[in-house]
Amino acid sequence: MSAKKSLSSSRVTEIRNKKASHKYFLEDKVEAGVVLTGTEVKSIRAGKAQINEAFVRFDKNYPILYNAHIEEYAFGNLNNHEPRRPRRLLLHKKEIRKLQAALEAKGYSIVPVRMYFKGSLVKVEIALGKGKKLHDKRDDLKKRTALREAEQSFKQKYHIR
Repeated sequence: MSAKKSLSSSRVTEIRNKKASHKYFLEDKVEAGVVLTGTEVKSIRAGKAQINEAFVRFDKNYPILYNAHIEEYAFGNLNNHEPRRPRRLLLHKKEIRKLQAALEAKGYSIVPVRMYFKGSLVKVEIALGKGKKLHDKRDDLKKRTALREAEQSFKQKYHIR
């Protein structure tokens, strides 16, 4: 029985949007369900999805995930899905109202941060983001390089491997 658990835990798939934290100041994060077809779920389970260029907009008061690329399922048939079709997100009304109000404020956008499985369901973590300026991105790079150099000098000084 424990062998089955280890097999299923090694199959955990998580697709991350690494560009999101570089391009935006991420504020409120919300977990949302996604309306998918069977072949899309199988492709995500195989790790064949990208959300780097994806974004969320509201259409008739429903949040819709645009530009998320889920590759066609390799063993699918004629009824395979479109890779970049818009996908509806499932949220509570309270969360939808909160996100719509923030979108109407100047400079905010909704960005998917990661896509993952929660049990057998596919969830998307979306965040409210405010766009960074070029000097903000440069400051982040400076902080990261300073941290990296400090860690390296600490390791060399105390011979930590």
